[in-house]
This record gives sequence, C-alpha cells and structure tokens, in this order.
Amino acid sequence: MGESSMTQQSESTAQRADAPASFVPLAEPRPLGGGRTWPKSFADRLTAPLPGLRALARFAREGALRPPPEALTRIADLPFAPGPLPAVDARTVAVSWAGHASWVLRIGGLTVLTDPVWSRKILGTPARVTPAGVAWSALPRVDAVVISHNHYDHLDAPTLKRLPKDTPVFVPAGLGRWFTRRRFSRVTELDWWEAAELDGVRFDFVPAHHWSKRSLVDTCRTLWGGWVLTDLEGQRVYFAGDTGYGHWFREIGRRYPGIDLALLPIGAYDPRWWLKDVHCDPEEAVAAARDVGARRMAPMHWATFLLSAEPVLEPLTRVRAAWRKAGLAREDLWDLPVGASRVLAV
Repeated sequence: MGESSMTQQSESTAQRADAPASFVPLAEPRPLGGGRTWPKSFADRLTAPLPGLRALARFAREGALRPPPEALTRIADLPFAPGPLPAVDARTVAVSWAGHASWVLRIGGLTVLTDPVWSRKILGTPARVTPAGVAWSALPRVDAVVISHNHYDHLDAPTLKRLPKDTPVFVPAGLGRWFTRRRFSRVTELDWWEAAELDGVRFDFVPAHHWSKRSLVDTCRTLWGGWVLTDLEGQRVYFAGDTGYGHWFREIGRRYPGIDLALLPIGAYDPRWWLKDVHCDPEEAVAAARDVGARRMAPMHWATFLLSAEPVLEPLTRVRAAWRKAGLAREDLWDLPVGASRVLAV
C-alpha cells in the first residue's frame, strides 16, 4: 500500500473513531456496469410472507381493486398542473412529478428518471387517469435511470424503449439481464447498501418492504428497493420506490443522515389487510419521512393509476391531515400536482 493510500486510510479510521456510535460507513462505490452472479431467489429478503391460498380466497370473495363508482366521479378533481421544467445548474436539486413513481430528478448537473412510466396503459391495470405530467419531448437529455423493482407500473418496457441504449441504468440485483436483453449497454446492478457513482453523484440502493414478480414463474427472482442520491454538495434525495412501512426506514435514516427530500408512496393501500405489508398508507408515509429524518416529503404513487379501492382523493386529504397532526411545517410537505416541480433551496 502506498503512502498516500495509508494516509487516506488513517484519516478515514480517525473519522470513524470520532463518529457517533450509530455511524455506519458507506460502501465504496462499485464500478459501473459488469455482469454479476446472484442467488436464484431473494425471497429471504421479504419482511412479510406473500399472501397464501387462504388470503387469495378471501380476496376473491371480498376484495376490490377499484374505488367504488361514486368515488370515481372525483377523477376530474385530481391535481394536474403541468409546467415547464425549472432551470438548474450543477448545484441545484429539483424534482418534477410526471405521475405515479416517475420523477424527473435534477441533481449534481444530471437529469435522472425514477421508475419511468410514460405509457397510457400498462399490463393488468386500467389506463392512467391523469396524463404524464411532463411531456417526453420536453425532457432534457436523460443522464441516468433508476429502477426500484420489476412490477409493470414501475418497469415499463415501452417507455424505456424510447431511451438511447447507452443511457446509464441503475437496477436492483438480478434485474440487469432484463435490460441487457434489450441491448442497454450501461447497466449497473446493486444489492442493498451498495452504491455506484456517476459524474460526481452517488447512487445508493437501499431496502424496501416489498417484493418482485413479472411473470408466473419469477416471484422474488430479482430484488426490490429504493435509492438515495447524493451530490457533491452533500444534498440528498431519497426515492423510496414501492414499499410498505417497517423497520428499514429508521436504518436508512441512520446510514444516510441529512436527507433533504423523501419521495414517498401514499396510494394503493385499500383493502388494508391485503396491501399493508407492501404499500404505505398516507399516515405511514409521514411516519416513514420522520423515520428517515427527511427535511421535506413529496408524496407519489397516487393520482395516476387506480390500483386499489380507496377513494381517488383520499390519499391527499389523509397525508395532509397526518402531516398537520405530526406538527410538521406545511411548507415542507411538497404535495405537488401531477406535472408540477419544486426546487430545493441551497
């Protein structure tokens, strides 16, 4: 080991010695791209069992995946206010909500898409009830894409087909082959707590309370999770992907202190007995924002596809009430209409 390396290692050791007891050193960024060998199943990462035959029978008797007819009359009231993307520089962090879990995230001079779904219709789901809030033609060059998991409302082949094949893509463990089969050439697969770096922006893959499945034979064959993006200024955005509420949020907050903005799901939660383990309700999303120590929260995963039985506007009214009940500053709840943007103050 050279003198410079030993000096850096000594400084790093000293920093760890002075750090709080809860300090967890972050993983060194992995090289971009490259094939990796993964286990055949990630079922051991589940934090709750998947529904069994008894639950499926109950759902067949009484379950519903659409709001009641009277609630559907409120679709016209869903917030939709598309506007131009904000001007940014390399020190600016800005987010624009395209709908569902799709964000145009500007950080460290990069434009990053999260779970991009610009299609009007996805397999097994009624057509979207609000259009994509950001026109595809209005996007700047896309510098990277992050994917949380392989469900069709988060991994949309027609949308991804629009991207150049050399777009850097960051995906959960086991999902890289899906992209390389479609000729994407810069695909980086990560396990939980692993990281990669692109042009000064760090991409950390973190756990979620969810699962994966895309066909009849691939349950939990690929991993699921969220992403923490950090720029050179130390500004941090947490994209939770799709997740239920649970212990991982506190651990994420412990490892990544100073999260400036948490993008958290608030919809697709009713019936609760069926969806609680994999989808936060609005009150749980607010609790998750507090658990990770986020300074601000932007709700997502609602107002786009009607995936469950809650009334269409209920996620918004409940998240606002939960935020207020928690005594949090109103300006720190970024409850954006589909298509709107917000810029982090430096």
